[in-house]
Amino acid sequence: MEPRFDMMTNEIAVKFAKRFANAGLVLHQSTLPRSTQELVSLRASQINGCGWCIDMHTKEAVAAGEDQVRLNLVAAWRESTVFTEAEQAALALAEEGTRLADTHEGVSDGTWALVRKHYDDDQVAALVCLVGLINAANRLAVMVHQKGGSYQPGMFSSFTG
Repeated sequence: MEPRFDMMTNEIAVKFAKRFANAGLVLHQSTLPRSTQELVSLRASQINGCGWCIDMHTKEAVAAGEDQVRLNLVAAWRESTVFTEAEQAALALAEEGTRLADTHEGVSDGTWALVRKHYDDDQVAALVCLVGLINAANRLAVMVHQKGGSYQPGMFSSFTG
């Protein structure tokens, strides 16, 4: 499939992208560990089949020092030994928050309790907002068939500020 629409050449889309990037900056500046942010973004993007966001968050994670073995295992995090209990809680929240329609309760009480065990109020707020933001980004990119492969770490830094 070829891209349907170039969001970076449309005035409305660019204005929106700048505001979207600024919302992301709030999360990047939070106390939620950067590695956790990238893992959560990567997992939601895998579930949603967003090649652009998978490309972006894998490369941003590597640029931030994330280990390639851990990135390779994100899709099977339950079947690996490389994630902390806190990261597992965040990944579970990412999955359940992405697959809201799969269960009547959305995010389970068990997952919520694990998130609350490992993260303070500011980090919980950042996690919840991050899951919402990455799901929105996935939907935007998938709708227009934005392809992965060309992203360079930091390429949207000029959009913030």
